[in-house]
Amino acid sequence: MRVLADTSVWSEALRRVRRVETDVVREFRHLIMEHRVDIIGPIRQEVLSGLRENAQFEKLETHLAAFHDLPITTEDYITAARFFNTCRDKGVQGSNTDFLICAVAVRRQIAIYTTDKDFPLFAKHLPIDLHKEREFKRG
Repeated sequence: MRVLADTSVWSEALRRVRRVETDVVREFRHLIMEHRVDIIGPIRQEVLSGLRENAQFEKLETHLAAFHDLPITTEDYITAARFFNTCRDKGVQGSNTDFLICAVAVRRQIAIYTTDKDFPLFAKHLPIDLHKEREFKRG
């Protein structure tokens, strides 16, 4: 199954000063090697936003260039608004981008790979599939 990688995953893999091989980074690398990773424009924007050094921006932009944005439709924005309202009614808050990620993933029938603790809360009320990391042997 393809996965829509959230900003939190891209950031852990690409924006960290010290490149630590966490389970998230290891899993993400495997997904990339399997050609299973997708991105949308708003995630690309979030990953590139807030960088203080132009050199770091250029490096990240180059890395991200290998991934084409999934198209976002008007229906995705409408679904995202519905998801926002559904979760708000259940007392669960999230960003517009988070709900857009959910909407695109549902329409495309792909899993969301994230470390953001809000997504498991969304999953209690929305028909989203969260990608689970595989077990890696230590040693």
